[in-house]
Amino acid sequence: MHSFTTDAARSLPGPGWLAERRAVAAERFAAANPPTSAEEEWRYSAIADFDLAAYQLAGVEEPFPQDGAWAGVDAANGAVAAVLDIADGRIVASRGLDELSKQGVSAGPLVDASDGAEVLGSVADGASDYFTVLNDAFAGCPILVDIPAGVAVEGVIAVRHHAGAAGVATFPRLVVRVGSNGSAKVLDMQRSAGSALVVPVVELDVGQAAWLGYVNLQQHDHRTTQIAAHTARVERDAALVAASVALGGGYARTRTDTRLVGRGASGDLLSAYFGSGDQILDFRTYQDHAAPDTTSNLLYKGAVGDSARSVYTGLIRVRPDARGTNAFQTNRNLKLSEDAWAESVPNLEIENNDVRCSHASAVGPVDPDQVFYLESRGVPTPVAERLIVAGFFDEVIDGLPVRAVEGAAREALALKLNQMLKAAA
Repeated sequence: MHSFTTDAARSLPGPGWLAERRAVAAERFAAANPPTSAEEEWRYSAIADFDLAAYQLAGVEEPFPQDGAWAGVDAANGAVAAVLDIADGRIVASRGLDELSKQGVSAGPLVDASDGAEVLGSVADGASDYFTVLNDAFAGCPILVDIPAGVAVEGVIAVRHHAGAAGVATFPRLVVRVGSNGSAKVLDMQRSAGSALVVPVVELDVGQAAWLGYVNLQQHDHRTTQIAAHTARVERDAALVAASVALGGGYARTRTDTRLVGRGASGDLLSAYFGSGDQILDFRTYQDHAAPDTTSNLLYKGAVGDSARSVYTGLIRVRPDARGTNAFQTNRNLKLSEDAWAESVPNLEIENNDVRCSHASAVGPVDPDQVFYLESRGVPTPVAERLIVAGFFDEVIDGLPVRAVEGAAREALALKLNQMLKAAA
């Protein structure tokens, strides 16, 4: 038996409304059946190997590691306006928040917001599943980044999550709300140091005619299990650019739900992922068009080497009232070894005739003609392969809405490729 009980949820600190929400979620969780790979949403996954009883809630506050792994933020040449450091679900440090507050921007515990009870879950509750309910029950300190209407934040707001102890379960919760005609860039960094369980839930709420750029950089330890949910709601004439760079975890799953609820809303979804060793990187995406004249464009690119596996399943859904929809979905994968494996399953569900929708997927090795072309010009084979793989990811990295992390993302991808090729040699 696991220790994630209703009593454990009630024991967490927080105001009465949050304690009650946790208790209700814990009861729902206790009554729910764990998912299995027989369900389409969990097909190809590693859920059969998951054992919740192997983990305990985080206890004492873990120190936040100050090392070079965060250099992508620390050396961003002034592009970062504020940083929140969170260790095992608790805020341990912050900087730059006073300057943001002069614009009316806040970043900190959601329970400090006057409308926190209404904000928490307002986006994610529409896409809840077994693990989002678990997060609801045990998120220790939900974080709210709140951009008032009409405010354009110039710098990046960085939220850095760290899970430190082996056998610990953490439940990060981040809510980003951008008011009408506002704009912001948010960098969400996830790291761990051992065999942790990390169950993050992210809620992105983009108000009318607002713009939000969001990047999730995931660099978990290879022993960590991550089961994440990223949910978004985009209102009339608003735009969301949401990207992820996923490199870590033993089994790392991210479900992304993007709902375009206002006329003229748009959502661009990007991801670069790289699996090595025996990693499993698992992505499930939902582009939900619920209003007329909405646009979504998804581009996910991944590489797998050694005996790593990747899974991508995506669904474009066009609802009956969403005439004039433009929706595109592309997933491409490089297979860098014979033992690597990639699954790609795009889907369409269209309930209106006045639409333009398409999907495409591909899985294959590095193009031998490209390798030969570089070799014929004196480029050694290992260098040629590195150049081709780096170029494969360029389209995604160039599209990241948070430019401050572009260099760090390229370096992390290159380091992982070099380590894999060195081990193979």
